[in-house]
Amino acid sequence: MNIGYLYLAIAIVAEVVGTSALKASDGFTRTVPSLLVAAGYGTAFYFLSLVLRTVPVGVAYAIWSGVGIVLIAAIGWLFMKQTLDAGAVLGIGLIVAGVAVIQLFSKAAAH
Repeated sequence: MNIGYLYLAIAIVAEVVGTSALKASDGFTRTVPSLLVAAGYGTAFYFLSLVLRTVPVGVAYAIWSGVGIVLIAAIGWLFMKQTLDAGAVLGIGLIVAGVAVIQLFSKAAAH
């Protein structure tokens, strides 16, 4: 397995942590959530930079952003009681399908 995909998973989790804390930071007026935002995004971009050593930037960014969107939407729905209508669910499904197509069929994805 390409180590870049392990780094990509770490980057995605860190970005999701940072984004989840962003709402709780209340415009960066709350210290602990604000520190989580900075740490999450800093970690995410560091590991994303490592990913780009072995995975093409377009593929890495598509997976990073796509999986991040799906996870943040799920966290918003599960923990922040944000609703997802049929259009949102369909759009998220298309994002998942797009990431799957890249992984399964693209020669650009580093396997």
